[in-house]
Amino acid sequence: MADIQTIKPDVLAKKQQDKAVYLIDVRTPAEFREVHAPIAVNIPLDQLTAEQIKDRVNGNGADPVYLICQSGNRSSKACQKLIDAGFVNVISVEGGTKAWEAEGLPVNRGKKTISLERQVRIAAGFLVLTGALLGMFVNPWFSGLSAFVGAGLMFAGITDTCGMAMILAKMPWNRA
Repeated sequence: MADIQTIKPDVLAKKQQDKAVYLIDVRTPAEFREVHAPIAVNIPLDQLTAEQIKDRVNGNGADPVYLICQSGNRSSKACQKLIDAGFVNVISVEGGTKAWEAEGLPVNRGKKTISLERQVRIAAGFLVLTGALLGMFVNPWFSGLSAFVGAGLMFAGITDTCGMAMILAKMPWNRA
């Protein structure tokens, strides 16, 4: 795994004043619609391919490609995906859109949405509660649902990969 280059939001904003930069926001369309940097284009992480990026930068893998997400985690994964595909100049925006906004940089605002992280917490909590209640009142084997969700949360924490988030990201309300 290569070291991921990063850039502070204010430094990127200054670069953008001198020269057009290519900034990709890898959040879900719903998250992007809520708030995003005006210079960003939305390509969700699960849809990001090296071919798309090569087409947009005219096949030049040496031109810098900047990636941003909510806080920096998904953009780092996107950087690694592009590095693995042969890109040499991919850069993650430190702190993501939260840091961009905190710096007082311009943002476009749209329809408010529930963040993917909150959706995961709501869904996991609902499944754990359902498993516990069914286990108490219907059949003890339903407690396995709570154990399954707990194991999934542990796996997500250890691997930094969340299957539930990937599924929720594909739901219609998280699409543009």
